[in-house]
Amino acid sequence: MALYLAVDLGGTKTEYVLADETQELARVRGGTIKRMRTDATTAEENFVQAIHEIERRSGVSVRDVSRSCVGAAGVTVALVTDWIRKRFAEHVGGTLILVGDVEIALDGAFFGGPGVLVMAGTGSNVAGRTKEGKLTTAGGWGPALSDQGSGARIGQQALRDAALALDEERSTTLLPAILKLWNLKNFDELVAFANQNPPPDFTKLAPVVVACAEAGDAVAQGVLRREAEELAHLTRIVIERLRRADSHSEWLPDLAFTGSILEHVPSIREGIVEILRQELPNLKVVPGMVDPILGALWRARHG
Repeated sequence: MALYLAVDLGGTKTEYVLADETQELARVRGGTIKRMRTDATTAEENFVQAIHEIERRSGVSVRDVSRSCVGAAGVTVALVTDWIRKRFAEHVGGTLILVGDVEIALDGAFFGGPGVLVMAGTGSNVAGRTKEGKLTTAGGWGPALSDQGSGARIGQQALRDAALALDEERSTTLLPAILKLWNLKNFDELVAFANQNPPPDFTKLAPVVVACAEAGDAVAQGVLRREAEELAHLTRIVIERLRRADSHSEWLPDLAFTGSILEHVPSIREGIVEILRQELPNLKVVPGMVDPILGALWRARHG
């Protein structure tokens, strides 16, 4: 029986799936093993703990694995890739395929075929693949340069729009909700808190923005609408690149979504589709949310 190990390596957590040719045998979530985010000792402990748990749940040894696929951001960084290759050689059997997290996410949606994937969680990215297998992306340059529609971007934009609403003497429930979340007494305390160095975790504001928007707050709704518009713009850029690369310009790639923001904030996901369909009425959307680790598993199985 051939065994395959799929790994989705994130900045805060790492997902593992052990499977044979037809079914999953064990699925485990562990701490991050990304060396840009944690020290070598912690990464090693997280990795060993996770593979031991996989073996316990599946009843098989990872040394019997035929092939593994790891999807990770930063695969061009030697600190990341060298550590992964060394640890897998020490602990896991078989060969290793190491690719970017964008590739396994696309495989999770399109299984090696063409398409466009919008990703938005802690960060964001839009990726596409041509019929010939060429990858292209837009965005994904980190919080200082892009990350449209991400949790951090939503939080930062909410602060800016709430402050502007105060200047314009517009009423909003968003500002008092932010003060409550951070246990602040007034706007002056918020100014000091938000501008501290290092800054607070702006991603924690995203659920507050969503709750206020769902309750009808116009400022919060405007924040989510703007992020949907910016992600739709990036998606349109990628779609156009794919269409230029195709000999039949009328071809339209399918669209898929992944990431915690797009999963839990349907107004952004639905807004992206609504905006794109104004110009591309025949756009097809893959139902549900893409699980990137299934793309890693597909790649591990197919080599």
